[in-house]
Amino acid sequence: MRFEGVRDVEARPAVIDPTLARAFGGGLLIGGGAAVLLLLNGRIAGISGVVDQLVHGAIGEHAWRIAFLAGLLLPAALHGSGSPALPRAWWLVIGSGLLVGFGTRLASGCTSGHGVCGIANFSRRSFLATLIFMATAVVTVWVTRHGGAA
Repeated sequence: MRFEGVRDVEARPAVIDPTLARAFGGGLLIGGGAAVLLLLNGRIAGISGVVDQLVHGAIGEHAWRIAFLAGLLLPAALHGSGSPALPRAWWLVIGSGLLVGFGTRLASGCTSGHGVCGIANFSRRSFLATLIFMATAVVTVWVTRHGGAA
């Protein structure tokens, strides 16, 4: 059957941007890991809380925390983490780490706890925290790319 005015178009396979595919796959793995931890262990996958309780928590609760953190690090160790570009000024790295730690304490959680688990639980506090995280990230990128930071 032929339609007037319709040209034959060669079918071509869709090309997916590898960066987009990795980001999508990573998001699926993070969400899946958070869901499995909640379903099997009844715990929220807030990484800062997991690390804090590993360091300061009760004895006997360490095994699942170590396994969970190893599961976060193992894929990067096995498959590589790309080519990270660190700034030349180490004070920026140290200062950034201190600011992230301070922000995590101030917000009572990190992006994984608020952004993944908190939003999934419709927590108003997590919506607000994630909005602040994202706004801060946008400003930071803009300043580092356009504001002359090293």
